[in-house]
Amino acid sequence: MSSRKAFSVAVYARRSNTILVIHHHRLGTWLPIGGEIEEGETPLEAARRELREETGLEGDFFALEGALDGVPDGFLGYEEHQAGSKGMHMNFVFVADVAADAEVSPNHEFSDFEWANRAATEALDSPLNVRQFGYLALDAVRAS
Repeated sequence: MSSRKAFSVAVYARRSNTILVIHHHRLGTWLPIGGEIEEGETPLEAARRELREETGLEGDFFALEGALDGVPDGFLGYEEHQAGSKGMHMNFVFVADVAADAEVSPNHEFSDFEWANRAATEALDSPLNVRQFGYLALDAVRAS
């Protein structure tokens, strides 16, 4: 196992009562969109870029009800996980609304994807934290 550490983002793209999950080729599991933060990027900038690069989607990263002052729009939380040979990912997790008619254009990292509702999220063959953040994304409320 690699001792490498990197900051990363995960993005739960949301439309209606569903979130986008992908079946990641290399890791062989269902995950949200995401990737490593590039030098000079903020986590929110990386989240916007990863969503666009991996799916072709543009997201509305909105202020969340109950968020602390200074927290980036769409920020759900932070977690750490081993990312296989890439080492430890210190991961900022976001939610973003996407247009109901927007079409996913998969990149090379996945071909299978689904828009999962709460029941489908519960049934995902994915790490527990993926499902837990999925519930948070489904329940996220826009600040007024």
